[in-house]
Amino acid sequence: MENQQLEKRYGLFTAICMVVGAVIGSGVFFKAQDILNYTGGNMLLGITAWIIGGTVMILCVLTFANMAANCVKVNGVVDYAQMAVGERFAYGLGWYLSCIYYPTLTAVLSWVSAKYTLIVFGVKDASGGLCMTLAGLYMCLAFAVNTLSPVIAGKVQVSTTVIKLIPLVFMATIGTVLGLINGNTAEAFVSGMNENASFESVFAAVTAASFAYEGWILATAINAELKNANRNLPIALSIGAVIIISVYIAYFIGLVGDASVEVLRAEGAAAAFRNIFGKVGGNILNSFIAISCLGTLNGNMLACTRGFYSLAVRGEGPAPKIFSRIDRITKMPVNSAVIALFISSLWLFFFYGAKLSDRNFLGVFAFDSSELPVISIYGFYIPIFIVFALKNDKKHIFKNKVMPVLAAVSSLFMVFAAFYAHGVVPFKQAAEKGEFSFPALFYLIFFAVIMSIGYLLRGGIKPVHNLFKKQL
Repeated sequence: MENQQLEKRYGLFTAICMVVGAVIGSGVFFKAQDILNYTGGNMLLGITAWIIGGTVMILCVLTFANMAANCVKVNGVVDYAQMAVGERFAYGLGWYLSCIYYPTLTAVLSWVSAKYTLIVFGVKDASGGLCMTLAGLYMCLAFAVNTLSPVIAGKVQVSTTVIKLIPLVFMATIGTVLGLINGNTAEAFVSGMNENASFESVFAAVTAASFAYEGWILATAINAELKNANRNLPIALSIGAVIIISVYIAYFIGLVGDASVEVLRAEGAAAAFRNIFGKVGGNILNSFIAISCLGTLNGNMLACTRGFYSLAVRGEGPAPKIFSRIDRITKMPVNSAVIALFISSLWLFFFYGAKLSDRNFLGVFAFDSSELPVISIYGFYIPIFIVFALKNDKKHIFKNKVMPVLAAVSSLFMVFAAFYAHGVVPFKQAAEKGEFSFPALFYLIFFAVIMSIGYLLRGGIKPVHNLFKKQL
């Protein structure tokens, strides 16, 4: 191995597929059910949640696209943070992405991919040993593909992106046409109007939608490997965001074409596919969903494997000389990839203990690792957007001033919505029973501990060892 730069291997189409493929995956399939449950079956509020989540995404995407046109280094979003706020803040964001954000998404997607694979074969146990074993196998497979052959990983991303759009487009078009003919769509919208939804339910629905929209930032992880990145990355981010929002809303409307809202709330999207395409057709489309989730897992692992490398090439983090090495054959940061697989495995174990196991052995720290990291990632975005707006001159006021401010306000809303939905609401519900529950608070405690360890290791392991040696 040797220290060197990653080679330029990806084009515009791959970048667009990276954006679309990293976002569209498991979330749109199983979060649609959550959104309907949160809003009491109110379709209009459900669509509003999708629109709010999409609006936040597009504002952030366009602002980062503006930054991408002027900054090409190692890891897009970390580079933007360094350019806007400074090296110390950028390191914190890079550490968070490497230890929490990337691996939590990778872990959840490994499980969802396994879950939908087993559904195809008639196995519905989503928390059993078979499902968790398959999840671990999928995670290792994604690691192997991205580490041993990044070119193949790029091709996998392109092919799975095309495949995953098939069930969504089918449901959006056929479901909507059927719904307009048989009157189910109109009935779904009218019946939901009778349900009263509180601010709590709307915030919870938006937070659920945010998980389905998460992942677009992963495309910036291949910044240094993208051909003509100054031009191609902004285009990929913008086009990808428009495709995602359009597909999500059309799909959500198509679901009620031949399945009632009550059935969807109870059984999820599988009921809609089964009703429209029959048992065999529904099962085939479930296969497409499984492939879709695997494609999203591949995109997350692609970014995850580069996490510690992006810190190491800056001379930061534990053992930067080790994690900055590039394998001469694969042209990949293998050491960075190995630590990414290890951390992702720990998060898979955590997700099992927090959300799937009946034995709550994590206690008060059993928070939702698929949604609560939203608090931190959007919290990191806020100072980037604000400082970027303050630093830029008055030319192109809308692009350099208005857009970053709107993105900062939207990010603040997402932080508040996630904290309220996963903190204040559970606290109120537990208080009524004489209990205590505040998942968001314990997530933030966990976040603070991980970040403290990260800053302690910013200069490497050896300085920390010397510090403790002096104290002893």
